[in-house]
Amino acid sequence: MSLIQAVVFDMDGILIDSEVLWRQVREEFAADNGMVWNALDQESTMGCNTRMWSRIMVERLQLQERLGMDDAAIAKEIKARLLAKYEAHLPEREGAVASVLRVAQKYKVALASGSPNELATHVMKVTGLDQVFLATMYGDDVTHGKPAPDIYLEVLKKIGVAPEQAVGIEDSGNGIRSLRAARMGIVAAPGPEFPLSEEVLALADVRIEHMAEVNPELIEQAAAQRRLRG
Repeated sequence: MSLIQAVVFDMDGILIDSEVLWRQVREEFAADNGMVWNALDQESTMGCNTRMWSRIMVERLQLQERLGMDDAAIAKEIKARLLAKYEAHLPEREGAVASVLRVAQKYKVALASGSPNELATHVMKVTGLDQVFLATMYGDDVTHGKPAPDIYLEVLKKIGVAPEQAVGIEDSGNGIRSLRAARMGIVAAPGPEFPLSEEVLALADVRIEHMAEVNPELIEQAAAQRRLRG
């Protein structure tokens, strides 16, 4: 009998190809104000909750000094820009919704997304996954975002599953470090636009390129590797 009871999905980069849009809206905001948002800037925010990424943007772009913008102001600006793009077209990652439905036939499924609550709620409604996930936790629900393990530990509490009985699916370095800190099984599923370093990939139990690869056999493989690393 399988020891695994739950699979927890990330959202940005896993269920929707939104990391490109997050980068785009930040680059557009910076360009509109005579600044530059680069690849390293973007990487530093991936997987972070609103509290963290807004602080990072204020610091990296010196927004307080240049525009008089604090964390709350930049968070409001970026969320509004992103929601407009979602409403125009939601970029679902190919095979992602089907992967959730597939594993939900055998395991409890939940969502742990660093995305702001209003954006994540919109995505869940449009995709219909709000009717599938047994529990959700969003970036605004926890004080310490990824790479801290809090969001995963809290969503597992909601569904009554211990971390060692769960596997998570992530695309970012911060997300994978969060899963490792939570002592869960780890499936790394980076998108082509944001490859992971070998150092980060070494933290994962299995790696995939396409969400169509997600099935119960893959989950059990990740769980077996997690048990081997102790």
